[in-house]
Amino acid sequence: MRLPFFFVILLFVVAILIDLYILRDINRFISLRNRKRWKIGYFISMIIGYGLLVAVMCIPVRDESSDILPVMWLLYSFLTIYISKIVYALISLITRLCSFISKGRIRERRYERDIKRGNVGVKIGMILAFCTFFLLWWGVFFTRREIRVNQVTITSAKLPAAFNGYKIVQFSDAHVGTWGNDTTFISKLVDRINGLKPDMIVFTGDIVNRRTDELQPFLKVLSRLKAKDGVYSVLGNHDYGDYIDWKNEADHKRNNELLARWEKEMGWRLLNNERAFVTKGNDSIVLIGVENWGEPPFPEYGRLTEAYPSHRDSTYNLNDSRFKILLTHNPEHWSREVLNISNIDLSLSGHTHAMQMMISIGNWKWSPSVFKYSRWGGLYKEKSKSGEPMNLYVNIGSGEVGMPSRIGSAYPEITEIILHR
Repeated sequence: MRLPFFFVILLFVVAILIDLYILRDINRFISLRNRKRWKIGYFISMIIGYGLLVAVMCIPVRDESSDILPVMWLLYSFLTIYISKIVYALISLITRLCSFISKGRIRERRYERDIKRGNVGVKIGMILAFCTFFLLWWGVFFTRREIRVNQVTITSAKLPAAFNGYKIVQFSDAHVGTWGNDTTFISKLVDRINGLKPDMIVFTGDIVNRRTDELQPFLKVLSRLKAKDGVYSVLGNHDYGDYIDWKNEADHKRNNELLARWEKEMGWRLLNNERAFVTKGNDSIVLIGVENWGEPPFPEYGRLTEAYPSHRDSTYNLNDSRFKILLTHNPEHWSREVLNISNIDLSLSGHTHAMQMMISIGNWKWSPSVFKYSRWGGLYKEKSKSGEPMNLYVNIGSGEVGMPSRIGSAYPEITEIILHR
């Protein structure tokens, strides 16, 4: 199966309309002496852009034997060209609109003024288009390789005294397949995590893009993760092989079983709708892990009440007085279920990547993720139905999928969480 036909046709239509508009600007605002050179250069960019899109159309993306990386790189290259062109076209349209709105005394002077404004619009549009192109590729060569550590403090009266100052390090959405066989970045990530000397390391899902064998080059590197109380993980939507049309279900099942086996061999404990008690002396806290709680079209594998009982007459239950930590890949799970049926003190999620695009100024931050997720990155606080404080931290991930880039301040994230009484 290839990319959706309608999506590709839409890209072609938008690209053609943008190109026709810019060619009209070249004819109108570029001097006759330079026009030929400009047109030749522009036609070359058109051929490259359409060639990239045709190549994307020809590569199957859901076949069991296909590799998603060529599609990611070809499509991203196409988008960097045409997003930059769209920026130019918008600036050009704005300058034309200004000329249309303003009035001139005589037609000839207005025409001269329009040409002058048009030239200014061309220059500004070109500068901003080149800046956009540079920013998009800066995200490939720099931003996605620059790891940031964010520290968060969680305070709770329910935390046992022995766990005061306890340090949990979270990372998420590694998507190691995007790096192919290059282990450089993942090795750097492991070193940064180990350097924080955590009591516990948690991974909140999406270790691969589509299939388990992407993990093979990274097994030794990820096995180096060390924490006093171990490494715990849950699965994300990309970890189930649901993005591939398998030839038979037996291959699909083997793929999923292999991931569980490899995580165990790495020294990780995978919590598939399970719980683990972490003890220090006579004190303990509960770590709960659910499988991916999917929104459509993702299947819903997560079973919170299977991982930890909900019946209040059970020895332990979702509203007991123990300090509880939940690992759940999708933050929507917290919004739609966890808040309504539990008093879980701290939930840790990933999944959103902040759409790999973020702007931050001081404590203010914004991402296009806001159009899809109410909670997409950072710490969120609410109260349970019984009035107890509940916290959610959404890690924006350390890897990439869809586009091999992180734009703006959407740097790969490690979260250092300190627990206090």
